[in-house]
Amino acid sequence: MGSGGLELPPGDAGDAGHEGNSTDVPPGAVSLARPMEMGSIGPELDWNADAWLEVRTRAQRAGRAYIWLNLVEQRLRAVVAAVLRPVYEPVHGDDWVVAAAGPAGQEWVQRAVAVREVSRRKGYLLDPADDNVLSFLTLPQLRELMVQHWPCFEPYVDERRDVELALDELEVTRNVVSRNRALSEAVLAQAERAAAKLLEILGAGSDVPSARRLPVDAVEDLVGDRYADVVGVHPDRVRLLRQFPAEDLFGGARRLDAIGIGLNLLVQNFSGRRLVRLAESGCRVRLLFLNPASSAVKRRERELGIKRGELSRAVEMNILHMRRVRSRLRDPGAFEIQVFDETPRFTAYLVDGDGSDGVAVVQTYLRRTRGMEAPVLVLRGGHRVLKADENGEVGLFDTYREEFEVAWADSRPVS
Repeated sequence: MGSGGLELPPGDAGDAGHEGNSTDVPPGAVSLARPMEMGSIGPELDWNADAWLEVRTRAQRAGRAYIWLNLVEQRLRAVVAAVLRPVYEPVHGDDWVVAAAGPAGQEWVQRAVAVREVSRRKGYLLDPADDNVLSFLTLPQLRELMVQHWPCFEPYVDERRDVELALDELEVTRNVVSRNRALSEAVLAQAERAAAKLLEILGAGSDVPSARRLPVDAVEDLVGDRYADVVGVHPDRVRLLRQFPAEDLFGGARRLDAIGIGLNLLVQNFSGRRLVRLAESGCRVRLLFLNPASSAVKRRERELGIKRGELSRAVEMNILHMRRVRSRLRDPGAFEIQVFDETPRFTAYLVDGDGSDGVAVVQTYLRRTRGMEAPVLVLRGGHRVLKADENGEVGLFDTYREEFEVAWADSRPVS
């Protein structure tokens, strides 16, 4: 009898289909099948390259979403504390969050109190700043406090509907991330837009001056020190302009310095009328083209495999177009055009490079690769570092700005 009270069936001692069974298995014993060879007992357990790519993509999207959700939750918690604590704390003391939740929130606030006590006993509270009930409220619960006491928040937040719509969009992402399910690219983009809008509504604007031109991404804000001042990398100029249009880059600039062969990113994507208005509004422009009559242009034509004179004519047309723009200005001296004769090494557009809100777009010249197809780096200036002991380091922005100044000093003006 087995332990369950059932009799095991006898083994088949006369099985002729397996050699040795008649001698190896005694009468009345259970016949045990041999283990099958590895790999034949079901689906393959190893992940192939496609499977690893899929899980990495999921993890990257979930990580980005978590950072946005974390920023929003921290900001909303700070706003709730700033508005409701002065109302309830004078009467209820440390229990002000419980009092603010009221009868409607009695269940979830008491659950937060219990979780806090357990965390205290088990030593989970590593930061004394988290030793309060408010730190244990979730995003929906913080939202509930805000909605219940909206008259208290109304003087500080213009549109309640905008806040609730943004939080609704974030709730979809929060559910997906908390359950470790796949987050689509569209939902992630929606969550990032909603989080950025909500942070702006709640008064958490970026302290980086250039954020007006190039919004600070949440991931950049946290790990920007790992990559000097590089805040964007694009495979080619087409993808750059898709995410960072020329109007966003050049519009509203107070200073624009550019160096390259033909400066097509500016000349072909920012109209002459816009350049005139930009210069008339006070922007100082310095454009440095490769001399279309230089031997360096001929070498570049051979590298690209294009007809002789084709590149030089294109550069000359761009220079003529910029001369026409300059001739329409009341102060032509604020719009300088010069040419250089050296071998071109890179093209760079430095916007507001003399201040703390500079942004630059840089491309290196590759053999047999046109500028439209070369990789693009987007740099943020202003010595933006996250570690206090790195204030003396020079970033890539400063390096390219110095290169521009050296080339400008050695160049010749175009009349």
